[in-house]
Formats: sequence, structure tokens, C-alpha cells
Amino acid sequence: MSVLTHVHELKKKHEALSSKIEEALRSPSTDDLYISDLKKQKLRLKEQIQRLSS
Repeated sequence: MSVLTHVHELKKKHEALSSKIEEALRSPSTDDLYISDLKKQKLRLKEQIQRLSS
């Protein structure tokens, strides 16, 4: 897998997590720890994308 392909896949996962976070925030029954975990995963993906892009 080329680096560009890997970065593209990471970006897709990042967008999917964004959607999941938005959905969780709209639901009043969602656990705050779950949302926090999703945000941490999203941040890790963002850091990987930045590291591979430079």
C-alpha cells in the first residue's frame, strides 16, 4: 500500500469518526466517556495523517 493510499484511508476513517461524534452528541443518552474516546481516536488519526503527509 502506498503512502498516499494509506493517508486517503486514514482520512476516510477520520471523516467517519467525525460523523459518529456528531451523531453521539445529538443523542442525550450517549456516555461522555464514549464521546471522549471517539475524539481521542480522531485526534490520533489526524496526527498520523499529518505525520505521513509531511
